[in-house]
Amino acid sequence: VQLQASGGGLVQAGGSLRLSCKASGINFKLYTMKWYRQPPGKQREWVAGITSGHVTSYVDAVKGRFTVSRDNVRRMMYLQMDRLEPEDTAVYYCNTQYSGTDVWGQGTQVTVSS
Repeated sequence: VQLQASGGGLVQAGGSLRLSCKASGINFKLYTMKWYRQPPGKQREWVAGITSGHVTSYVDAVKGRFTVSRDNVRRMMYLQMDRLEPEDTAVYYCNTQYSGTDVWGQGTQVTVSS
């Protein structure tokens, strides 16, 4: 099972980025997928999730600004991030649980300048 995140970069406050996560080695459509982030010097935190039934959930700090989606045919999960704030600066990771074990992508850096 592998997850590969991409799409990070440097953006000014108020800008947008779209992160992607490519999954392989699993029957993707059956799995809940999640985004986490780890700001500099802080713990990793959950950001958003999407179930196999496309039900989405978000941490309060990103509600109304971030949108998680998935494409089961392409085995992809996305995180559309709008109205970015400097506090969104972090390494972003995609995640799923496979046989009770957390599987992590390699992370993609998002930096928001003020």
